[in-house]
Amino acid sequence: MAPPLNSYRHYPSLPNLPPSLSTLTIPRPLPQLPPVPKSATSENAALITHTTTCGSQNLSTTIEPNLTHSSGHPKPYPSHLALQPSPLRPLCLAGERLYKWRPVVSREARLALTAIPEADLIRTTNVITHAFAPSTLDTYGSGILFYHCYCDARRIPEAERAPASSDLIAAFAASAAGMYAGGTVENYVAGVRAWHIIHGVPWIPNKAEFDAIIRGATALQPRSSSRRKRQPYTVETIAVILTHLNLNIPLDAATAACLTTGFYSCARIGEITVKTLQSFDPAVHVKPSDVRYETDPQGLRMTVLAIPRTKSNASGEDIFYAAQRGITDPEAAFQNHLRVNEPPPHLHLFAYKHKNSHRALTKSTFITRVHKALKAAKLQPLQGHGIRIGATLFYLLRGTPFDVVKTIV
Repeated sequence: MAPPLNSYRHYPSLPNLPPSLSTLTIPRPLPQLPPVPKSATSENAALITHTTTCGSQNLSTTIEPNLTHSSGHPKPYPSHLALQPSPLRPLCLAGERLYKWRPVVSREARLALTAIPEADLIRTTNVITHAFAPSTLDTYGSGILFYHCYCDARRIPEAERAPASSDLIAAFAASAAGMYAGGTVENYVAGVRAWHIIHGVPWIPNKAEFDAIIRGATALQPRSSSRRKRQPYTVETIAVILTHLNLNIPLDAATAACLTTGFYSCARIGEITVKTLQSFDPAVHVKPSDVRYETDPQGLRMTVLAIPRTKSNASGEDIFYAAQRGITDPEAAFQNHLRVNEPPPHLHLFAYKHKNSHRALTKSTFITRVHKALKAAKLQPLQGHGIRIGATLFYLLRGTPFDVVKTIV
């Protein structure tokens, strides 16, 4: 049987194109910000709007802090984390801590020492928060929580917590060694560093010393903290999963389309699903209106998904796939999903019919359904990231040059 057509994020039918012609990411240009007037004020500290005049046309840009979009409420801290109450650290969601928890020497606290308008200082802080992906802010929020718990337990004064000395950061990292994985310790310290950067506080720890501590923490990490190696999905694995899905059932149709799309486009599953049912954001998540079709230089049709925002590119990326032969054909699965679920243009691309409405496909729902199918096939569940790993191996084993595969993933 003839081999299936190759599928990439760019020119899917041309596996031998040089890297310069096989570009994974097609960034969209960011809008140009107008100059900020000197008279800007800060009536709203969380929402700063600058207006300027270009001829007779008023131009306005609004920069909001990059906070978690969730209707949920923050939960109390775990009982083993003895965080002392402080007006500098209000109870909030993990992804909001780096912004809402303020050091005593924050950028805004230095207002009396500078002629820069307060509105400009707040805007600077808001802009910097957008340098971090929401998932990164969530991870770093745990780090800054552990940092302040450590400082409270050791009675470290607020003024010494930022800017943090090399000795303090080294002691904090060393205190977690032997209890957590080396990567976890590194992420905790990265959260403290990001907190400094967001609030304009110098970061002065000794990098060589810190790197040595992380190597030591990795050597001392408990065996229970080591993650199981991620096994790759294969075309054969996906075919088995599909045989255990009923493609006329809304959830199964959406799952099949998401699985095959994610595999053949080498997408991150977290970028084509949503985190929670309440977290769908049309400015972030892919929608039916973001799908288009193009033809490559050989006349073969490609399906293009324009993801508005990704982990590595805040201005979005295009991912591509082409039709494949056999049961794992992503185009057939996608068309079946559109037929069964009829997702509205403005909702999540893989939204499925649920009762009398549509429900966005969350990552947890997707993984749960895939695992259920694997269990029915008497196979071990695989981790979600294994889809992208398997896609990488798929293209490498088909003879795709390594430099080209690097642009895919």
